[in-house]
This record gives sequence, C-alpha cells and structure tokens, in this order.
Amino acid sequence: MRVLVTGGAGYIGSHAAKQLARSGYEPIVLDNLRRGHRWAVRWGPLIEMDLDDRQGLQRLFRTHRIGAVLHFAAHAYVGESIHAPADYFRNNLANSLNLLDAMRENGVDKIIFSSTCASYGNPEQLPISETHRQAPVNPYGESKLMVERVLNWYGLAYGLTWVALRFFNAAGADPEGEIGEMHDPETHLIPRAIAAAHGDCPELEVFGTNYETPDGTAVRDYIHVADLAAAHVRALEWLTNGGSSGAFNLGTGHGYSVWEVIAAVERIGRRKVPVKISPRRPGDPPILVADASLAARVLGWTPQYQSLEEIIATACQWYDRLRAAGIGGIDHPPAPSPQSSEVVSGGRE
Repeated sequence: MRVLVTGGAGYIGSHAAKQLARSGYEPIVLDNLRRGHRWAVRWGPLIEMDLDDRQGLQRLFRTHRIGAVLHFAAHAYVGESIHAPADYFRNNLANSLNLLDAMRENGVDKIIFSSTCASYGNPEQLPISETHRQAPVNPYGESKLMVERVLNWYGLAYGLTWVALRFFNAAGADPEGEIGEMHDPETHLIPRAIAAAHGDCPELEVFGTNYETPDGTAVRDYIHVADLAAAHVRALEWLTNGGSSGAFNLGTGHGYSVWEVIAAVERIGRRKVPVKISPRRPGDPPILVADASLAARVLGWTPQYQSLEEIIATACQWYDRLRAAGIGGIDHPPAPSPQSSEVVSGGRE
C-alpha cells in the first residue's frame, strides 16, 4: 500500500515514514519544507507542496494511487498559537479539510491523525484517559480537537475510517542515528537542555517554578519518537483489518518534571546545564501524564522505551552526531537525501 505522509519531512513524520517502509508500506511524503527537512526524507519520494493547494492534492492522489494517509502536517508551538491563532486554525484545521476532501473525492477512506494531549487542557484527573473532558487552553490544542470532531462527522457522513492519536511529549531520536530532532526555533526541553550543556546556547530557560507540582516545575510524559512511529503503523493496520474508528492516548504513564529532565541530561552527558528562571508561559498546564492502556488493549501497542534515561540517551547521540558534522544545532542537513523530490506547488503554508 502507498501511504501518504503529510509533514513527513518533519521530526515525527520522518520517523513514521521509516517505520512504514520497514513494515512493507511505501511512504509518499508531502511537505512544504517550511519546517521540515529534505534530508529527512529517505524512504520514499518527496512531494513538495502545501495542503492549501487543492488542485495539487487532486493530482497527487490520482498520480500516486494513495491507499491511506498519515497526517502530521501542522503548526505545533503552543506559545506561538496564543499569539497567532489565525495561522493555527488556517493551517491545522482548514488545510486538514482540504486533505479530507481530496481523500473523499478519490476514494481514500483511512486516515491516522496525529492529535495531541493539548486537546485535554488542564487535567481534572491523572493520569489522563481518553474519556477525560477535552477543553483546550490554547489555539494549538483547539485546532487539533476541531479536526478530531471533523473526522467523526466525515466518518458518519462519508464512511471515513480514522484513528486520532493523542500523544504526549515526543522526545528522543532514531536509535540507528539516521534521523532526529532539528527544529528552528527549537522549543523542546530535552534538545535545548543538551544544547545548553554543550554551550551551543547561553542557557536553558525554565518557564515557571511555582506550579503545584512536587518541585514547582511543570511535569510531562515523555514518549520516544520511535514508539510514536510504531503506534501510527499499528493504528493503520488496525483500520486495514477492519477495526473501528477512535482516539487513543500515546504515552508511558510516567511524568517527569523540568528539574528531573535537567538532572537526567546532566547525568547522561556529564555536563552541567546552565539555567535561567523565567515566568510561566501562557497555555501551559502544570501536569500532563497519559493513561495509554486503551492503545495497549486495542492496538497491541506499548512503548519500548520506558525510561527517561533511554529516551535522553538517543537524543544525546543524535546531538553528538550533529556536532561532529559541524552543525552545532544550526539548521543544516547532516547527510544528503537519496530520494527524489517532486515540486507540485510553491504556495503558502
């Protein structure tokens, strides 16, 4: 089966493309490369285009005979979404509608949607299960929840089958060192802590030390990116084998505070992480920890990387590779991509 991977040149999407190829699928990557990387597309062709190009989407589905879709393409910065909600609803919601309509018009009825724990908002009980009330506190989470609701209605009206994967904090890198995390700007805690430890950024900013948590810093459930990729393939197989549509949490069920993450980075890297204390960021809940038991029961998925140290170790290895290549956190490719690129559109993001 040919599987369209939107946002497949990005961090999680590229890992999913690798997992698809290993599982016998042919990934077809769609990415506008505004935030993705050409070098990360290694397991199938790259189609460079935007999801706002409706005609381009029609050509893509007709030309490549797509059988299913993994949908990662989205803006995903919580703080940015607070200040630019129009961009988030236009890109994450409106462009998802373009994709879903192209699927419907070309007879493609299976989609795995990368949703988020941000759709829950401030947790009312922990760990968070799929039955928890969804009340986002930022436009990013709201935009993802809106797409989930659209999926439900498209399923009822048009026969679309879907899985929404609400994952918690993605972290780590490909254990084989082929791909990894490289954002511009980099806002994720673990790579920023590693960069600060190496002196590649002046200090690590800690946003808020007065949360109602054991040590005052925010607590998050960190899930390895390779485990997230495996879950997307499991979800695709679930739908292909006749499974019903639904939403699943992806996490380890263990929460770690910012201070605990910093301490782990220092232990593994044997370097001090310089820090700067700053006020809380708007839209950040104090604690987010997953109950992922439903994914285990239904999809047969459990994370292979259970400890924070294992996750951080792969991130450190990836960062060391970038530094050895003279990159040092600057956004340049660590290796050329062997795959072809087809430019379909140069439109807006």
